[in-house]
Amino acid sequence: MPLQNRVLPTGEIVADPGRGLMMGNRGCLHGQRRELGVARWRSRLWICCVLDWRGRRRDPMPPGRWTALFFLDEATALAAGHRPCAFCRRGDYTDFTAAWQAAQDLGGPPLAREMDPVLHAERVDRQRRQCTWKAPAGGLSDGVMIRAGGRLGLYLGGGLRPWSWDGYGAPEPVSADGEVEVLTPPSITRAIAAGYRPLVHPTALAGGTPDGVRAHQPRPPEGPPAAGTLRATPAPGGRAGVRTRSRAWLSGPPRCGPSAPPTPPGGRGR
Repeated sequence: MPLQNRVLPTGEIVADPGRGLMMGNRGCLHGQRRELGVARWRSRLWICCVLDWRGRRRDPMPPGRWTALFFLDEATALAAGHRPCAFCRRGDYTDFTAAWQAAQDLGGPPLAREMDPVLHAERVDRQRRQCTWKAPAGGLSDGVMIRAGGRLGLYLGGGLRPWSWDGYGAPEPVSADGEVEVLTPPSITRAIAAGYRPLVHPTALAGGTPDGVRAHQPRPPEGPPAAGTLRATPAPGGRAGVRTRSRAWLSGPPRCGPSAPPTPPGGRGR
């Protein structure tokens, strides 16, 4: 049975055999039986990380440590309310904060501790349901996630590409004047409009790569995994997944999340 650690564009965490191209973190959500409890976050620091970082390997649900979550691509993670990790994705994080600064007309790049409360208020309501908002489709940028005509998908090239764990389907028309439901939080949507380019699954780019997004190219493996460890590797069909070798819990965890050493006072955080 697959673990319950796959994240939908709606922010829900489900058990699904589909595997994504990016990993994320909301703190430790699982118990000793490797099952989720009631909580769907332990921190307002919701980040989106690379699958393979400097060959570090870890179990997705080690006892007492942060739960590894998986996304189809960055556009999915952004829709769920996650932002780029400042540790394993420093370049993308810098680009994201620059776009946030431009969109909000700030005097300098925002700190992580300044963005995270804003994002948390935009992604879930008091009943812990995803917050969505309405907007004319023609005013949206490529790379945001929308729901239109009962279909959920990526807004790209003026159309909707239906979302699934296998990737995106063929484009469907969306009226530019028609109002759609937007899943991507407003602040992230504004950052995308200001120049941040989300990574998207290759299936969305069969007709070419629009300027507003980037093609996600999984990193090649950096040598065979050691016995008794886990490693993010490309899976059949071009999707990335996790390969299990034994019951070993942890070997060199990446410093992406609450298990990492605290950020020094005055630091920007993750």
